[in-house]
Amino acid sequence: MTSTALRGRAWKLLEMVTTPLLPSDYLDLVSPLRTGADLRGRIEAVHPETGDAATVVIRPGRAWRGHTAGQYVRIGVDVDGVRLWRAYSITSPTNRQDGRLTITVKAIPDGKVSNHLVRRAKPGTLIQLDQPTGDFVLPRVRPAKVLYLTAGSGITPVMGMLRDTEFDDVVMVHCAPQPQDVIFRNELHDLVAGKKLRLTEVHTDTDGKLDISRLDELVPDWAERETWACGPAGMLDAAEEHWTGHGVQERLHTERFRPSIVVAGDGGGGGEVTFSATGKTVDADGATPLLDIGEEADVFMPSGCRMGICFGCVTPLKAGAVRDLRTGQITEAEPGVLIQTCVSAAAGPCDIER
Repeated sequence: MTSTALRGRAWKLLEMVTTPLLPSDYLDLVSPLRTGADLRGRIEAVHPETGDAATVVIRPGRAWRGHTAGQYVRIGVDVDGVRLWRAYSITSPTNRQDGRLTITVKAIPDGKVSNHLVRRAKPGTLIQLDQPTGDFVLPRVRPAKVLYLTAGSGITPVMGMLRDTEFDDVVMVHCAPQPQDVIFRNELHDLVAGKKLRLTEVHTDTDGKLDISRLDELVPDWAERETWACGPAGMLDAAEEHWTGHGVQERLHTERFRPSIVVAGDGGGGGEVTFSATGKTVDADGATPLLDIGEEADVFMPSGCRMGICFGCVTPLKAGAVRDLRTGQITEAEPGVLIQTCVSAAAGPCDIER
């Protein structure tokens, strides 16, 4: 009998002895990052970046396939006994020597996961991981000139790019309320000192919001540059309009942390939302995602990117109608209809199977 067959018989015997728990359950306790286990990570450190942002160092399990600079990862974190999923850009380079990955998180008001990671997460904590994804990445052929246009935590995917790939001519325009709010500021200025980056900081508390037309002054050759932009929807909307107006829209690549929201019109006035699995009923307006409505009502709501890309929040719509906040399209309940709760709002009374 081969050694493989012997191992198989031994494993089946262990399964009989340890029922109802399987040997893999015990291995998960002893070696949660092993090959064959569900993909997990272990938090090894949390480094403050600003008053409300921190970098989380994660040791991924052996099944981690690596990432491309600019991509994001969905992580599952247990907060007050509830597992919540969020997506964060990876800020470490692809060739980090110790094999760790980092995400940099900005705590947002009432953000359950972001505040937990920035203020409460401890080394040794296990989290769930998905494989990285996203197409906000650099091309294989390096462009001669690059512009990074970022604001707030929109700098995070771009920082992963800066740490991973050097260019001969790279400019960054970054917006933050005050100098102390600029995430990675010391590292950025080190790159400037080493002549690896030209940086313009726009401090919105004193300078006001960036007027995209100012790029003619700040970066005179912006139209010649391949540009990666990440930040608030208003900035990205203005950038897309500006690039399109000058006929160079193909040189602009954007990453949105939140979808563009369409102003509610007919059929988008909200209503009573029933979460049939838990028996809870709440009133909802026509502009708040059902994902947020459910979480506020303490209903378990699976989620991921929270912007309609990963489909981690897909849920059956049992009755009523919902409105897609990106397009304004109304979806009515019928057998088998699924909705994305992160980009759908109540369009009248509705029943969500949660």
